[in-house]
Amino acid sequence: MFHDRTDAGERLAAELRERGVEADVVLAIPRGGLPVGRPVADALGVPLDVVVAKKVGAPNNPELAVAAVADDGTRWRNESIIGSLGLSEAYLESATEREWAAAREKFDRYRGDRPPLDVAGKRVVVVDDGLATGATMRACIERVKAAGALAVVVAVPVGSPDTVTDIGRSVDEVVSLEEPASFGAVGQFYRDFSQVSDEDAMTYLA
Repeated sequence: MFHDRTDAGERLAAELRERGVEADVVLAIPRGGLPVGRPVADALGVPLDVVVAKKVGAPNNPELAVAAVADDGTRWRNESIIGSLGLSEAYLESATEREWAAAREKFDRYRGDRPPLDVAGKRVVVVDDGLATGATMRACIERVKAAGALAVVVAVPVGSPDTVTDIGRSVDEVVSLEEPASFGAVGQFYRDFSQVSDEDAMTYLA
């Protein structure tokens, strides 16, 4: 159990240092990933930046992620769910375009007038406050890999065991402090899992 996201980030940072993980940049997924990412970036002595993705929900069930899209248009699709629901390409294209616009807007808002994100040839640690289905994380991973990252490590305080294992197949390493068999939702492992506003999240980039 973590007190809050900052506590989780400090404990995650200690584990990364213990494992000897080296990085050139830490990318946090807003909003909840930024309070976790700040102590990680500080401990590794590297810059903190953001990578943004939005999940694409199923019709009439927006919480069920059938796909996700990153700010640069990189896409990930859950083909098994798409097939089981019989979703049309027209629906997927329309919903993905809508979420892509939202991801671009969020990315631009967080990064302001800073230079374009450049991870080519860099060792990247991607951080979030937890992994449930991992849809947005998967899109972020694909985005970072497509941009030419040298190595990608995913670091989270807690995650679904199945999701952690699955994501581990697509990156160099996954560091997860807790993978409880009783996993239901990320928030159940935090005493304080209050929502982080965009304004508060952006202060961690200062």
